[in-house]
Amino acid sequence: MPCFLPAPRPIAFAARLFCLTVTTTLLCQPALADESADAVPADIQTVHVASTREENAGFGATRASSTTTKSDLSLFETAQSISVLTRDLLDSRQVTTLNEAIQSSAGVSSGSWGKRGWDDFSIRGQRASESIYVDGLKLNQSNYVAQDVSGVESIEILKGPASINFGLVQPGGMVNMVSKRPRAESFNQAGLAVGSYHYKQATFDLGRPLSDSGKAAFRLNGLWSDTDDQTDQVWFKNQYLAPSLSLDLGANTDFTILGSYTRREYLRTQGAPVKGTLLPNRNGPLKRELFYGEPGFGPYDSSQKQVGYSLVHRFENGWRVAQNFRWQTMSMDGRFVSLSSLSANELLQSRSAQLQDVDGNNRALDTNASRTFALGGMAHDVMFGLDLNNDRVRYANQVCRIAALNVLNPVYNTAVACPPASRLTNTTVSSTGLYLRDQIKLNDSWRLNLAVRHDRARNRELNELTGVTQRQQTSSNTGNVALSYVLTPNIIPYVSYATSFLPVSGSDFFGVQFKPEEGRQAELGSKFQFAGGRINGAVALYDLTRTNVTTADPDPAHIAILSSAQVQTGEQRTRGFEAEISADLRNGWSVQSALTVLDARVTEDNGGTVGRRLLNTPRQSANVWANYRFRGGVMDCWTAGLGARYEAPKTGPSVSYTVPSYTVADASLAYQGRGYRLSLNVKNLFDKAYYAGVLNANVLPLGDPRVASLKAVFDF
Repeated sequence: MPCFLPAPRPIAFAARLFCLTVTTTLLCQPALADESADAVPADIQTVHVASTREENAGFGATRASSTTTKSDLSLFETAQSISVLTRDLLDSRQVTTLNEAIQSSAGVSSGSWGKRGWDDFSIRGQRASESIYVDGLKLNQSNYVAQDVSGVESIEILKGPASINFGLVQPGGMVNMVSKRPRAESFNQAGLAVGSYHYKQATFDLGRPLSDSGKAAFRLNGLWSDTDDQTDQVWFKNQYLAPSLSLDLGANTDFTILGSYTRREYLRTQGAPVKGTLLPNRNGPLKRELFYGEPGFGPYDSSQKQVGYSLVHRFENGWRVAQNFRWQTMSMDGRFVSLSSLSANELLQSRSAQLQDVDGNNRALDTNASRTFALGGMAHDVMFGLDLNNDRVRYANQVCRIAALNVLNPVYNTAVACPPASRLTNTTVSSTGLYLRDQIKLNDSWRLNLAVRHDRARNRELNELTGVTQRQQTSSNTGNVALSYVLTPNIIPYVSYATSFLPVSGSDFFGVQFKPEEGRQAELGSKFQFAGGRINGAVALYDLTRTNVTTADPDPAHIAILSSAQVQTGEQRTRGFEAEISADLRNGWSVQSALTVLDARVTEDNGGTVGRRLLNTPRQSANVWANYRFRGGVMDCWTAGLGARYEAPKTGPSVSYTVPSYTVADASLAYQGRGYRLSLNVKNLFDKAYYAGVLNANVLPLGDPRVASLKAVFDF
């Protein structure tokens, strides 16, 4: 019986078989009647795209959201490294967190700090957890609430300095989450899932057009989930709701109102002692499932609310104006226990406890105008814009006393003594950015991209315990230049240079305010596209330097007076190679794969770490995620596959141990019926015991065990 609906594409293939998988997949591709008919023409044209949902169906995205690139250029034409994770890819892997979603991208290492309840990741060796954007607008100063991935149409990772488009960002790159939008057609979808560790999840997604054209429409999607963890006592509960409404303001105007509400409750854990897990303990190995916190001291309760809009208007004279706005509030109230050193007999684990109370709000507004015109025999696509952001965070912290824990015979429900708050600050960061970009088509083969930006940032921090207010003002100019060449209709090599800027709060021993951190990167790469866009690939070589990194003050006299004294003499450098390929072929295969080779080191420091590798940056990482859709016969309507992910050993500049490399395999099996879909995913198929990364000298985050989940999605 033929399938009523086309089956989405789930599954994966082996990471260490990267080259073999890609080669086999391409060889299995049926011959095309006319390859030139599918080729991208050499005379590349810029076109307006209202939505990328249809273009990015399957695994192989051909275009990033305009909120990521601020351009109508396709990924193939863009002279920059950008990874796009499509909704079909996320669904096929049954992704539940942002950390899990982006770990399949080249240059990204995520989830290395344990289950703190929010997102943590690095891009190209540099921490990037505070560079999360939603629909092109930055979230709050620090990422205290993990972002939900069920409400996104795609997740897009822009690698390298991105200040030209986004202002104050970390130099490794940024993540932009593109929200689901209303559609022109009616749909209703509901899903239920169950799995290991008492995992339960319910989802829904529905939409209705409000006009005959479908331009006015609304959409509502949501999620509820509840799960335990491999670590005893640990649990997570999530709620998410996202309404959106598009209005019909005429053929030349696109206007969408976007809102969301997220609530997360969880008991936090970060891992286990280093001795007894990775390193030997004289009392024997420790149990991986043992909880080293305090079950009665918790949990965390966090929430995030957002409302905003996206507006695009196209004037008859060729000008296009785009504006994105968002108001966001967030709060987080929680308790957790952290681990110090083990006792001399390696039996008693010293601990401390903390109370954290954080709340804040954020206003973000980005407006730009663009137009394409001819000048001097060349085609110019010019854009200028204004980016405004105001962010306030109130942070309270109490450091508490708690008894040590016997790691072989733990006794919980011990008393926790919490003195008054040791830190209570109210910080406001406001920034203004002006940017100008010109994408120039020099001739049929050469493309030149020029961009410049000026940012001013103001930082005001009130210490509510002492009444002291510190103010800081910084400004910087950043830019980007990229040159690309249409070598063939299927290959476009490029070279680029970009800079970034990020304010740093605080001052040195003499009260001199710290200068902003700066990043600069040179990149040489190439984009590939074959079979009419069904096969997309990219390779890149880059050299990235981060300067003005704060380090410990080397003067003992300063340290004796102020133990936290710092100076800005640090520098970090990462050099790497990245390769990615995605393919949706007519023979039933879909593939998404990535390979990273990275050398990330401290190049200047006062603490004796020069030459040491940066925290949680594996030298090599690779993954392949592929699936095969059966057609005809007894397996008709079934999709099956196998996948794997590999990371080389990790360490950090301030620890003496190295986390071993690991390879984990995943499997998936799905059936598409009439109006429903059943899928079974098994992550870490062989239950590999591994460590996620390095936290500090005392704590080792654990990797995820084997987890199975069965999901049913119904269309009605």
